[in-house]
Amino acid sequence: MHLRAFILRPLLAIAVLVAGYLVVTPTGRYLLRAAWAEGSILTHRRSIAAMVADSATPPAVRAKLRVVLAARAYARDSLGLAARQSFTTYTQLPHDTLVLVLSGAYRDRLEPVTWWFPVVGRVPYKGYFDFAAAHAAARSLEARGFDAYVRPSPAFSTLGFFNDPLLSTTLEDDSLGLANTVIHELTHNTFYLASQVPFDESFANFDGARGSEAFYRARGDTALARVADARWADEKLLGRFWDRLYRSVDSAYRAHPGAGDSALRVAAHDTVYARARDELTRDVGPRLPTIDPRYLGRIRLDNAVLLAQRIYSTDLGAFDEVYDREGRDLRRTVRRVIAIAKSRPGDPFGALDAWVAKADSAGGAAVPGAGVGAAKAPAKQRP
Repeated sequence: MHLRAFILRPLLAIAVLVAGYLVVTPTGRYLLRAAWAEGSILTHRRSIAAMVADSATPPAVRAKLRVVLAARAYARDSLGLAARQSFTTYTQLPHDTLVLVLSGAYRDRLEPVTWWFPVVGRVPYKGYFDFAAAHAAARSLEARGFDAYVRPSPAFSTLGFFNDPLLSTTLEDDSLGLANTVIHELTHNTFYLASQVPFDESFANFDGARGSEAFYRARGDTALARVADARWADEKLLGRFWDRLYRSVDSAYRAHPGAGDSALRVAAHDTVYARARDELTRDVGPRLPTIDPRYLGRIRLDNAVLLAQRIYSTDLGAFDEVYDREGRDLRRTVRRVIAIAKSRPGDPFGALDAWVAKADSAGGAAVPGAGVGAAKAPAKQRP
């Protein structure tokens, strides 16, 4: 009895502290709301295989569900991704938006507002299942002098902690987008570097794009594979625009480095973004055949938007360079990128660049210490 009390009392105290944290603190209440929403999503799951076999399921829906199952199997068997039981079930949501994502940034420097959460670490965005709360949080950021950006997201990953279902918001995409999303999210299941969100998302973006291309090519659908390749080319081109814009804004800020120059930096921020608007619509847009120019015309440009876009498009060419040097074998590339990132978790993009430089100096030979196959493709210039 005494031993049991000795064990249970500290555990009870910890449970009370955790419960108090969840109820009393804003972050705790946010986590409770997210847990409730995730619980609802998981509770309403249905088997995709059963839906495909059910003649009552509309033919168009059955066709898309078959693509999801096939893309999942390809990601697991051909790419070596950790599928577990993700995307074997489907959840119909009661609305057409899954979650609203909030990003914030300082107006006088290229620094995001960040939030800390258990397991994932510090992240530069915050998802809201409560849409009114998302807009209220954005207004609060703006009232405090920050740029704020709210946008919908049709899918998310729990990093393998739960068996993520396919959501009705994701099913609205076309077949190519579905394959891309499945492979993107299973990449998060396979590898996630805490507090390195731009790397994690850019890597998954690369894997989803190249993976969906490879998936359709393996199925003999060269037409869709070419569309996937064209979409990826446009994403990289748009990513280079965001990279140039980042450097332009940063340069404008560096021209006014004084502690009292905040107003001048904000004015420079407005000037640079006005020029960038013209470049995006006049010069970049016509070179993006797979992206609706009306979408480009609606993009608001400020620090929050810029930093949010770069989360998914930072140095995309670096992943393609590793892909080329691995003989365009995507499974080997995934393993290679993960090994490289693990070798320098505080600077994974720097590690990618260093590996590519070593591969170039070795003339395409294996790079010592990376621990995955040999790099075969010849060196090339980053686009």
